[in-house]
Amino acid sequence: MKFGVVIFPGSNCDYDTFYVLKSILGQDTTFLWHKEHDLKNVDCVILPGGFSYGDYLRSGAIAKFSPFMQEVKEFAINGGIVLGICNGFQVLMELGLLPGAMLRNKNLKFLCQFVHIRLENDQTIFTNAGRKGQVLKIPIAHFDGNYYAPPETIQKLEKNNQIIFRYSDAEGRYNEEATVNGSMESIAGISNETGNVMGMMPHPERASEALLGSEDGKIIFQSIINRLG
Repeated sequence: MKFGVVIFPGSNCDYDTFYVLKSILGQDTTFLWHKEHDLKNVDCVILPGGFSYGDYLRSGAIAKFSPFMQEVKEFAINGGIVLGICNGFQVLMELGLLPGAMLRNKNLKFLCQFVHIRLENDQTIFTNAGRKGQVLKIPIAHFDGNYYAPPETIQKLEKNNQIIFRYSDAEGRYNEEATVNGSMESIAGISNETGNVMGMMPHPERASEALLGSEDGKIIFQSIINRLG
């Protein structure tokens, strides 16, 4: 199996993600430059966090026009596994691979802190190494992480079990205080209908070593490995 980590101008979590996959989990991993048209035969594409194109216009708005993203979109439509983390999640929504949009955080401040998220669906490509109801401790780092979608879209996400993670307290309870960015229905991560594309705002690559305060993020990467393996 082989992972590809996309690099945009402004990406700042690309090397972190590469390091976790390559050095911690021992996977064949390569970088994918945003101006290329070669997927390099990867089995999973990861769009990392950061500020692609300086978040000009709005987060992810310019990245969707990168030459490489047409290959990524086709890859996803044909069933390829795609994970978008933070800015990567924003790019996937701009590209139309995931529904919804990101608004400014409810307090209009950049948030960089550990949060708790509850695993809502453990039957996915991205969560099979965890269990439903499990609470993960993973950091966030974003200004535009307030998830919004029309009520009918939220209902559809609920019905199809596409809400993968929700912000919660340490006991797994949803409340306004735990949803630090104001996301509708405390949504922290969703998938597409077919389940091969997921976006999440928390950074699992920053929670994959005990030295960093949590190893809970490894569940996401290990789940993909389990499926590909």
